[in-house]
Amino acid sequence: MQKFKIAIESLELEAQAVKEQIKHLDSNFEKAVSLMKNCKGHIVVMGLGKSGLIGRKISATMSSIGIPSVFLHPSESLHGDLGMLIKYDIVIVISYSGETGELKKILPVLKKMKVKVIVMTGKPKAQIWQNSDCIINCSVEKEACPYNLAPTSSTTAMLAMGDALALTTSKLKGFKIENLAMLHPLGAIGKRLTMQVSDLMRKDKYNPIVKQTATVESAILVMTSTRVGATSIVDGYGRIIGFFTDGDLRRHLQSDEKILKKSIVSVMTKNPRVVMPEMMAVDAAAVLKKYNIDNIPVVDKDNKPLGILDQGDLLAEGIT
Repeated sequence: MQKFKIAIESLELEAQAVKEQIKHLDSNFEKAVSLMKNCKGHIVVMGLGKSGLIGRKISATMSSIGIPSVFLHPSESLHGDLGMLIKYDIVIVISYSGETGELKKILPVLKKMKVKVIVMTGKPKAQIWQNSDCIINCSVEKEACPYNLAPTSSTTAMLAMGDALALTTSKLKGFKIENLAMLHPLGAIGKRLTMQVSDLMRKDKYNPIVKQTATVESAILVMTSTRVGATSIVDGYGRIIGFFTDGDLRRHLQSDEKILKKSIVSVMTKNPRVVMPEMMAVDAAAVLKKYNIDNIPVVDKDNKPLGILDQGDLLAEGIT
């Protein structure tokens, strides 16, 4: 649409800039990954201005996927903060233009400290990079800025390249989903990786269960008292044999006004789908979505209902 012309052009230019980075995956990228994989210290990211903001994000991403990383401001480093570096660290310098004065002063010092330096830049042949160990080309054909001046496509490209560098290194270091869960104990990621059905299921007095001898009317009373729109039905040994929901009730009422007096076993869903308490909550959510159901019984190895999992509880935790 015409009113979104600039926005569309911006997104297309930045998307193209990211795609262009594929051709920059060369021996320098490979060397950078190797250095980072074998790093015995921290990955220290440096950048000024917009490049600094991108650097902070890259550093944060690395730390979150098993690559110890910190961001060091170039100006502060020239006033004593270089003291935080040790010879086992690797410095990633981010500067699209290669004209940053602070970096010109820092790079010779890093060389004297024998710290390995990886450069991410749009000007890989700039003289400033002569003291680096490898140079990753992040150049773009055009900024998304209408005047081709404001850092837009270039910063997006460097961020994407930083992600590629981090994810490749993380994979080679053997980082797994269990490690990700450990590093993200809170928030949406943590919940998706660590929360089990047993953490969310309604149990004990909040777990609606009726015996196979119950009527529909008595089953509804149990469903109402527990505030769950469903109930499990068990046999004489306490094993689940059926499931009945509000939806089942509405469907049967359309054809049978006397359903309330009927036996629950005559209208229940036999051999219902169930989940186990140790199942990941996100996997259980996928089951609910696949079969378009709002709740599901949680059973033990003997098929005895331990609880009920409600879609509303999953949504409340941000698990979909």
